[in-house]
Amino acid sequence: TEQTTLDKLLQAIDNKEGIARFGSFTVPMDETLASCNIDISGRPHLTFRGDFVTDRIGEMETQMVKEFFYAFTMQAKVTLHLNLLYGENDHHKAEAIFKSFAHALRLAVEQGKGTLILSTKGSLL
Repeated sequence: TEQTTLDKLLQAIDNKEGIARFGSFTVPMDETLASCNIDISGRPHLTFRGDFVTDRIGEMETQMVKEFFYAFTMQAKVTLHLNLLYGENDHHKAEAIFKSFAHALRLAVEQGKGTLILSTKGSLL
């Protein structure tokens, strides 16, 4: 079977050795500001703070933005905090949220030096 992008990500961070573990990023998108903080912890949790005015952005239902991140959080077993600090245009809001997530995730999965697991317990299971 063909591996999904999520499968590839989970395989890449399987034992969490040597990754930065934490990532934070804020994206300004015109009048909108969104922030993402992620911990590749092995413990799924989502805090999503953001509202949309319209029901749809093109063909996508705006409520699916939060649902996407909920599904990702549960499957990847990460702690994810997404905060839409402000904005007016729903397209800009969604775009800023997704871009802040992508950049924060990239930072969290970056390989550091050595095989240290960043945990006081020595493991992230």
